[in-house]
Amino acid sequence: MVTIIAGTNRPNSNTLKVGKYYQQQLKLKGIEAGLLNLEHLPADVLNTDMYGKRSAEFQKIQDLINETTKFLFIMPEYNGSYPGVLKVLVDACNFPDSFYDKKAALVGISSGKYGNIRGVDHFTGVCHYVHLNVLPLRLHIPNIKTELDAEGNLIQPDTIKFTNEQMDKFIKF
Repeated sequence: MVTIIAGTNRPNSNTLKVGKYYQQQLKLKGIEAGLLNLEHLPADVLNTDMYGKRSAEFQKIQDLINETTKFLFIMPEYNGSYPGVLKVLVDACNFPDSFYDKKAALVGISSGKYGNIRGVDHFTGVCHYVHLNVLPLRLHIPNIKTELDAEGNLIQPDTIKFTNEQMDKFIKF
């Protein structure tokens, strides 16, 4: 099972738009992928689901993570890294069985010109720690506001080419 994780809880984010784009494109390639929007984490997750606790609300997310064999993380740049809410998700999930020996592809996005290079590198370190195998082709999409049309589709030819290449490699990974 493939799950795309939109790595922010910001409402109506470009991250979610890119996640939906990947979901749509993977479907065209014959792969059904779920989409986890971190806006739907329990509001009180830090008090209800950390350090061995488990709420019924988060258990649904934990079950999704357990069933997933491949993850595709879309991460915006927040202060030179990835959003803390994404780290909270990883920390709240059961260790080591949530991610151990599973596979992941990483996509960084930013409104600036570097496409969250540092955040993707930082998150790669977290993935390695939890034994989540990372696809070597990690993408960085800069200037995200110029990359999306009004419907949330990527429109720049180079970006479409590279996302297609990444998806093809992810399917075979």
